Amino acid sequence: MTIPQAQRQHAIERALRGLADGSFYKALARRVAMRTVSQDPACFATLERYLTDEMAPLLVSLGFECRIVDNPQPGMPPLLIGERIEDPALATLLLYGHGDVTDGQESKWAEGIAPWALTFVEGRVFGRGTADNKGQHSVNLAALEAVIEAREGRLGYNVKILFEMGEEIGSPG
Repeated sequence: MTIPQAQRQHAIERALRGLADGSFYKALARRVAMRTVSQDPACFATLERYLTDEMAPLLVSLGFECRIVDNPQPGMPPLLIGERIEDPALATLLLYGHGDVTDGQESKWAEGIAPWALTFVEGRVFGRGTADNKGQHSVNLAALEAVIEAREGRLGYNVKILFEMGEEIGSPG
């Protein structure tokens, strides 16, 4: 499938606008601030909120049907499955992300940098999960938003997405 040049350019400009106006970093900062430490049972409610309050509403706004699934392994974090099916005959893209992170290890961060706050230092972005995996799935979701806008509400393909909250503990269940 080829995307018309004008739509492609619009999607790129939309994505760049999200960086320039700070909206991408605002969303990433909100996600980094959520202490989604899967190794800590005290964080279980936050793991679930990451899916119910952060991921699901965004996906629904992008035309996805979402469901939170109890982990088949008792006592383990839930999963989110989202689907946006424009036409069963179209190709389907599978996306994966995990919102859990490892322990913050606050005492090991450089002065002025904290694990639960997005911090910019000399062109670099710091915060727990910015590389693994909150940053990555934030980029994927921003790209989907840009393409949907550029293509006037359509992607031209289907998307299924899986978010788990236990990758850092071996993806139980």
